[in-house]
Amino acid sequence: MARILIVDDEDNIRLLLKEELEDTGHEVIEANCAKKVLEILSKDQNFDIISLDIEMPEMNGLELAAEIRKKYPNKKIILMTAYSHYKSDMASWAADAYVVKSLDLTEFKDTINRLLQI
Repeated sequence: MARILIVDDEDNIRLLLKEELEDTGHEVIEANCAKKVLEILSKDQNFDIISLDIEMPEMNGLELAAEIRKKYPNKKIILMTAYSHYKSDMASWAADAYVVKSLDLTEFKDTINRLLQI
């Protein structure tokens, strides 16, 4: 199974994603802000996928994805948001996938599985 870093400033979203992914056998590390993510990655880059919320204070997920891409160009990145209008701009982002947040985590889990096969 995969090792996944989940980043979201909303505790309930992080917990839901963590529980769902751990139930399917993945190891999940979580962070609530960009500063924490960069700190984690400075010590440990052994993640198969990094999932970032787009809307976060201080540094948003788009900026964080670009920063991660500069330092770790081979990391697989998923951007998540509750706002579907972002999807039209996805091609210009430093990410491998885009997922609209939903209580139905089927799309998110399918995206994880697809990225793991690439």
